[in-house]
Amino acid sequence: MEIAGLVVAAAAAGWVDAVVGGGGLILIPALLIGQPGIVPASALATNKMAAVVGTASAAWRFARKVPLDWRRLAPVFCCAVVCSGAGAYVAGTLPRQVFVPIVLTLLVAVGLFVALNPRFGSGAGTFRSRSSILVGFAVAGVVIAFYDGVMGPGTGTFLIITLTALVGTNFLESSATAKVINTGTNLGALLVFAAQGHVLWLLGLALAVGNVIGAQLGARMALGRGSGFVRWVLLAVVVVMVAKLSYDLLAA
Repeated sequence: MEIAGLVVAAAAAGWVDAVVGGGGLILIPALLIGQPGIVPASALATNKMAAVVGTASAAWRFARKVPLDWRRLAPVFCCAVVCSGAGAYVAGTLPRQVFVPIVLTLLVAVGLFVALNPRFGSGAGTFRSRSSILVGFAVAGVVIAFYDGVMGPGTGTFLIITLTALVGTNFLESSATAKVINTGTNLGALLVFAAQGHVLWLLGLALAVGNVIGAQLGARMALGRGSGFVRWVLLAVVVVMVAKLSYDLLAA
């Protein structure tokens, strides 16, 4: 029953990840509650195993419907793998207490900006200069990828906002592009966690099945309902993440 509950949680996480990211906020606490003896590093690592499979499946579904610029995405993906792996490698040496207030501030700013600008990311892609596009992909493939390896919550959300604001894609296109980059960040962190012996492989395989099911449902709904749907789910996830991180900060 505990494993079945975790698979359901993995499916819910996959759905959220496929639409706007943030599924780790569902699956990691579920792992810590459902497996009381699990150490936090193993929870993070096993979550990454489920997430990389689910996110890759969502990226595949998005890529069939949304045109993606693979010439630009390929190097960003490779960079994301390396930078996320580096983040995971140094995660134990960096105090997470420093990151939480920064992430909270960014999430509140993102939520307010999206809520107060209903047209942002909802229409056709907006033209951006070449330098803006390069900065956007650099932030996504380096800064956010490193953050995903170190900490992780909200990676998909930050990717979508960065791509929408700097690259000029709408929310649906940004979500599709984010899935490819997020697959790279999950893969990089997973490789490091696996080398350190933190991954619970059998449990991870079971969770990966649930994550793929949720990811496919989420991707299908996002594609069917468009950027407006992604926007509202993004706002809901931001509110949940702010509440969860605030609680963690106050409880620490």
